[in-house]
Amino acid sequence: MKKSRFTEGQILAILKQGENGVTVADLCREHGISNATCYNWRSKYGGMDASLMAEMKAMAEENRRLKKMYAEMAMQNELLKDALGKKS
Repeated sequence: MKKSRFTEGQILAILKQGENGVTVADLCREHGISNATCYNWRSKYGGMDASLMAEMKAMAEENRRLKKMYAEMAMQNELLKDALGKKS
């Protein structure tokens, strides 16, 4: 996944400028982003503050860890089934 040029704090600051009345076109010109990026950020981060963003990041990390753990357990389970099936 491509790393963003902007940190979450910077994204929130840009979105707050938009909430304070700065037009999307002006925001995009000022910060060097596209309109699509601005609208994507608004849909993803709109209405959040720094604590909610940190919580979302922690939940994403927990989700990644759990998915990895599930994949490892599923592989172990499949290996055990194969080993027991061959002995029969």
